[in-house]
Amino acid sequence: MVTGGEEAMTNGTDAIAAKVKASGTSFYSAMRLLPEARREAMFAIYAFCREVDDIADEEAPQVEKRAGLALWRTEIDNLYAGRPTLPISQALLGPMRDFKLRREDFLAVIDGMEMDATDAIQAPDMATLDLYCDRVASAVGRLSVRAFGATEPIADQVAYHLGRALQLTNILRDIDEDAGRDRLYLPRELLQKHGIDSADPKVIRTDPQLRLVCRDLAAVAKAHFADADAAMRQCAKKPMRPARIMGAVYGALLDRLIAWDWQDLTTPVKVPKWRKIWLAIRYGFL
Repeated sequence: MVTGGEEAMTNGTDAIAAKVKASGTSFYSAMRLLPEARREAMFAIYAFCREVDDIADEEAPQVEKRAGLALWRTEIDNLYAGRPTLPISQALLGPMRDFKLRREDFLAVIDGMEMDATDAIQAPDMATLDLYCDRVASAVGRLSVRAFGATEPIADQVAYHLGRALQLTNILRDIDEDAGRDRLYLPRELLQKHGIDSADPKVIRTDPQLRLVCRDLAAVAKAHFADADAAMRQCAKKPMRPARIMGAVYGALLDRLIAWDWQDLTTPVKVPKWRKIWLAIRYGFL
């Protein structure tokens, strides 16, 4: 017999899964490879990340964004006290207990979103960029590898490197979109190396030396992909299948960006759907 509380939880889980699917995320097909409980955990983790990301990106005064993120800090406290109040955090309660998801990783994600919400990031130094990537991507990876079922300590190295590789690829793909929000995530050291002294995103996106900066940052991302792959090979194969798919899809995207060489920032660069499917089959089932 299903109780009213269980029915509400099931409906909430279904709603979260539908929201993840509707988002069009590349991660959806990778998540679907997981057993049901782990898949639902990943949907809830993704929904949490989208929720705080939307707060950071919304058109609202900074004080409102800070307040929204502060509410989520309180809600994470509620979650770890066993008294979540929101549908997403309620969906996280079981996974948090069953898969030992760490409080500090949820808070790190919020810290990363706060970096976006409180200041327009413009040409951060490399150390700040690395911290940002750790918070908004590698922290998500640390939650994810536990939901995947990886138990080896080196799984956190997969999260460390793959998170950075994915986020740097996003940065290299979204330069024009970010500039429209007065954001520039390309590191100051690489800009200065190639003679770009401005930190104005709208100025930099038309600088002829920009592609040299992007090539250098792409090499950093490539190295993280390689280190993530090396760490994955030391983990059990089955739990790492979703990570392998994500790495393969984003690795293919990075290769397309490198081949495109940032010639026209207004042209979307994507991995064709057929190739995503092929990569999912190759890394999900072989």
